[in-house]
Amino acid sequence: MKIALIGYGKMGKAIETLALQQGHSIVLKINSKNPEALQKENLQEADVAIEFSGPASAFVNVRKCLEAGVPVVCGSTGWLQHLEEAQHICRQYQNAFIWASNFSVGVNLFFQLNKYLAKLMNAHKEYEVHLEEIHHTEKKDAPSGTAITLAEQVVSILDHKTGWTKDKADRPQDIAVCSQRIADVPGTHKVLYQSVVDSITIKHTAYSREGFALGALLAAAFIKDKTGIFTMSDVLNL
Repeated sequence: MKIALIGYGKMGKAIETLALQQGHSIVLKINSKNPEALQKENLQEADVAIEFSGPASAFVNVRKCLEAGVPVVCGSTGWLQHLEEAQHICRQYQNAFIWASNFSVGVNLFFQLNKYLAKLMNAHKEYEVHLEEIHHTEKKDAPSGTAITLAEQVVSILDHKTGWTKDKADRPQDIAVCSQRIADVPGTHKVLYQSVVDSITIKHTAYSREGFALGALLAAAFIKDKTGIFTMSDVLNL
């Protein structure tokens, strides 16, 4: 594949390293120093774009890719107020688009485990649930997009929960999502159910960014030459 890499921080560099190892080529690299290079003629040199920039620039970047006719994989979080608009643009231009809060294969399996456990726990209201997440200090959003996905999955299944809140749940119908930022932590997520007699915890720990990079490349290969809006469940056939 010929890849346009939008966002060239630690995540972008991890994707580049793995992409080159797999025999792909990077035909365009965009970062904060050359945003003006994100033009239609440059984008159209690529088969697919992979976007990992940040909350402030993600939507504009995705829109430019879709309008240029280039399928786009987006892993930026913190911009979901524009997600429906991005999906509309994708349909309008008959393009292909995947956004995921986390592209790691392991995390997407963890999502499935989280939903299954919530279904089991729905009948056991004596267990209180909360979430914890830890990321590196450079991560701009808190809670993480992955933690929000986990929380929203639980809320959608547990009959006695209606929402989530940061740090501390002031209402019994809310789930607390606690965030920590520690140097050099790629990402750790826990879902904890606790009663007065015992507790149940499921946990995913990332050891490096390679898992995220691998998933992003799998997603890029999946949407190449396709039309539509997809998820990582489509990519992994979950």
